[in-house]
Amino acid sequence: MRAVVLSDDQVIEFLNENFINTWVPNSELGRVPSLRDPIAKRREREGKTFDTSHALAQAIMKGWKEKSPSDSLIISPEFELMGRQPVNELLFSGDWVKRYLTFLKLSLDGKKYGLRENTLPPEPSVWEVLPESDNTIANDLKVVLTEENPEQEILSIFRTPEGGYQDYTVVEIDTTAFKNGGMLIIDIWVGDAEAAGSFDLFAGDSELPTKGAPRNALQSAWGISPQNGSVLEHYFYQGQVFKLGATGDWFSEKGSINGFLAKISVEPASEEQEED
Repeated sequence: MRAVVLSDDQVIEFLNENFINTWVPNSELGRVPSLRDPIAKRREREGKTFDTSHALAQAIMKGWKEKSPSDSLIISPEFELMGRQPVNELLFSGDWVKRYLTFLKLSLDGKKYGLRENTLPPEPSVWEVLPESDNTIANDLKVVLTEENPEQEILSIFRTPEGGYQDYTVVEIDTTAFKNGGMLIIDIWVGDAEAAGSFDLFAGDSELPTKGAPRNALQSAWGISPQNGSVLEHYFYQGQVFKLGATGDWFSEKGSINGFLAKISVEPASEEQEED
């Protein structure tokens, strides 16, 4: 963080004007199992205590994102979670500063940025309509969202590439009808086959990588295990086209396939956000 967004004067100024800034190691709150006993013994030896039942500690622990080594959390004076930005997801985005400032501002506006939960998993019958062969993966998946129809679902299949490579099933998402922008929300659920899924959101004019980490992705959710889900959120300032890339993660067997269901929607920008 110090070498990325916290090295930017604009971010530092906004943080200093609007927040009381502090940090706490995950290990101090018991998130790292292997360090729980050593830390407890150190506190006993030093005669220090750490009250994890305090409302602030509880808010931090509630805000942790699974598999994320570090999270930026916005917490109200009443110790309510207002926003979350996993650091690893930020580091692979294109415009770190703009994205972090958006996270800060939307959280202050009560938008609960980064705190959306998955909807309930789909019925098992949903996956029955998917064919077994990866040869049937569609190459022309497209979603067009409008004020009258701001939500659509896509049901398709992804395949697992060789480790270190990408082999995307691509969903085109057209939000050009939202001229003043809004929040793009992609609620993803992975099917019950063996392959885990990884999902990356790109600008519509981006060239999707075929090798290495997708460093030009706007948002990412990696390693979603079968019968689990995740939510991607991306705030955009004017209507545009995006690409959602779905692929098997690098720890799954090469060539294995699975299904995914994506509920894609837009929450239009409020009048206050439009003015910003």
